[in-house]
Amino acid sequence: MDVLSDLLYRARAKDALVRQLIQRPPWSMTFAEPPPLTLMATLGGPASVRVDGGLDSASLAAGEIVLISGKGAHTIADSLNTPPQVVVEGRTKRVIGGGEATPPLAPRTYGDGLPGATVMLRGAYELRGDVGRRLLEMLPPLAVVPAGPRTGAALDLLAAEVGRDEPGQDAVLARLLDLLLVLALRAWCAGPEADLPAWFRALGDPAVGDALRLMHEDPAQRWTVGALAAKVGMSRAAFAGRFARLVGEPPLAYLTGWRMTVAADLLRDGEESVAAVARAVGYGDAFAFSVAFKRARGVSPSVWRRARAPRN
Repeated sequence: MDVLSDLLYRARAKDALVRQLIQRPPWSMTFAEPPPLTLMATLGGPASVRVDGGLDSASLAAGEIVLISGKGAHTIADSLNTPPQVVVEGRTKRVIGGGEATPPLAPRTYGDGLPGATVMLRGAYELRGDVGRRLLEMLPPLAVVPAGPRTGAALDLLAAEVGRDEPGQDAVLARLLDLLLVLALRAWCAGPEADLPAWFRALGDPAVGDALRLMHEDPAQRWTVGALAAKVGMSRAAFAGRFARLVGEPPLAYLTGWRMTVAADLLRDGEESVAAVARAVGYGDAFAFSVAFKRARGVSPSVWRRARAPRN
């Protein structure tokens, strides 16, 4: 599994929520408690998006996709000048000035459906833990992906399915949205505005990219610099220097950081013992793992787990 696929797989807590809006201007909707990652696309009609409390905003053309990262409120509208009419908090809609929210037009489809309406798709992703944060670090608060033939084909498929209500529909929508997200991330990362972390840029190097993939595929393997160098066909010294230059840290420092990221999420989400988590990330000795974890996170694995346990 490649590194981006690994991050997406580990960061997913549950299937995404997909909705369609068909609304004639003027319209404006604020999402007060959005998830960590939102994907939105316009299929036609005027549309704009603004991250509230900041300077990030954009007007969207048909076929463009916007990725919104972070939990701050954001607003979508036909125009940046249209004041909010509806506030969405979680799964509750509140109409500003009173009144009732309009009923759905079709499964997962809202608005008035009148001629001249804007048509938008929205996918909300719940990402988990430290791996989720690592993925979000790749993105600015608002990333606009230009329309393209590959994302356009995926958008057409998602638009054709979102209003249907057939057996397995949630699974179909989740996978189509995943496809659209990966294509959008690819397009954004290849664009001129992307300010990507060093480890992601290093994926383009054949040797260092292969080494990163090996560490992500099997963090429990007892990797050494020599073993990684042999796997990618380089001398130990040449590989170590090249890795540090491209990634910004030595190979084993990167490996330790990735292991602690995986371990933090295992401790938060699972019921395995500290010893089992230690083995899962390459430590045969629970004490050595606890020392490494405390050095990285400032607290012991047990304290980390208790602090993040769900409160009834």
